[in-house]
Parts: sequence; structure tokens; C-alpha cells
Amino acid sequence: MRAPVHIRARVGDVAERVLVAGDPGRVDLVASMLSEARLVSTSRGFNVYTGFYDGVRVSVVAHGVGGPSASIVFEELYMLGARVIVRLGTCGSLVESVDIGDIVIPTGAGYYPGGLYYQYMGEHVCAPAVPSFELLKLLVEEASRSNARYHLGPVVSSDAFYAEDPQFASRWSSRGAIAVEMECATLFTLGNIRGFKAGALLVVSDSLVTWRHATSEELKETMVKAALIVLNAIKRVAWSSQRTV
Repeated sequence: MRAPVHIRARVGDVAERVLVAGDPGRVDLVASMLSEARLVSTSRGFNVYTGFYDGVRVSVVAHGVGGPSASIVFEELYMLGARVIVRLGTCGSLVESVDIGDIVIPTGAGYYPGGLYYQYMGEHVCAPAVPSFELLKLLVEEASRSNARYHLGPVVSSDAFYAEDPQFASRWSSRGAIAVEMECATLFTLGNIRGFKAGALLVVSDSLVTWRHATSEELKETMVKAALIVLNAIKRVAWSSQRTV
């Protein structure tokens, strides 16, 4: 297996169970919720912490913005021994029933073929970008246990944050998507290709229906609650400690 180029870490530095987020500030926040957390790597801004949550070894890692950046991190985490990767992110609502501050648990992710996906697939096809069923089930159970307001449904992963036109929400909601974000399709696709368990839980930070937006400070309490949902889910995932490196 190839060695990582961007994350300056060695096998053993990264736990098998990993929470990833685009925002390094969010990663720092979640790392503060771990015990014995140590900063493993800061290379390229991809901060990596490893510690323990409720006695279970967990890493928290920043993946940057967009599929190409995130794919580097997901691939290198897998090289370093990660076998469960869950994205804790934000998203934009595409339907009126999904409000700012709600949680979305994606059941799959649509995307525009080409670019990153073409390079992985070698042809213009849409791979099944779906999460691990075990992780999906655990995330739903933990969200229900926490009494969070959450929604289950497909999202769309967009590569161009500022390219959405006024019809974007109606166009994608008519296809069944309830929210838009940027990395889930990449994570789910790589999980299926490489064989690691992938999942995601997203906090709604803005609405493409009402064009309202919340700041990270306004969402901090919800984000802490969402982080606990993810941490409680990944600590329950069954995975053998044996791995091929």
C-alpha cells in the first residue's frame, strides 16, 4: 500500500475510527471532547488528533473543502489504518421542511459525473455513492436517542459552492435531494471502492429556499450535539483490529 504524502503520520498514529470535518476549527472543537487527545499532524492544514472517547480510540481530522481535497485525506487515512470514517459537516437545505439548525443524515449522495469521479472510474458513470448501512443505522439510533430534529434522505455533492442559481434548489429537490454539500459523494464512493465504512451527519447551516444563513457561532451548540451523536455512533461500530497495510 502507498504511504501518505500530505498527512505527516505513521501507521498507529491514526485510530481505526475517524471523525472528519472540513473546518479545522470544528476539528479542534471535537478534539477537545476527547480524553488524552494529542495532535498528530498539522501538515497542509489537515489537522489530525488522536485520543479516546468513552474508552474507544478515535481520531478527528480536517479534510478541507471539496471532493478533491477530501479524497486525499480519506485515501491517506485509509493508508494509515482508518476503517471507519464519518463526516461531520454542514449543508444547505433544498426543501422547506429542512430548517437551519436541523440535522441531515444522508442516505446517499448525488453528484455531477466527470472530474474526480471520472479519474477514479475511468468512464462517465455514476457509482453508487451510499454510506455503510451499519453506520447509517447507528447514526439514526444515536440521533433519536439525543432527541435531535433530524431528516433522512439523499443529498447532492456540488463541486462549485458559488455556482448555484435560483433554480438549483427546485431542480435538485425534484430529484429527491433534501440538502447540498460538497464531500459526501466522494466519501461514500471511496468507502465502497476501498472497503472502509463511511457515513455522514450534517448540520443545516443555510437554506437555498429562503436564502438564510447561520454563523458557526450560532450553530455551535447544535454542532456539539451533532459531534456527540457521531462519536457515540462510531464507538459502537464493529470492526476487527486486523488490517492490511
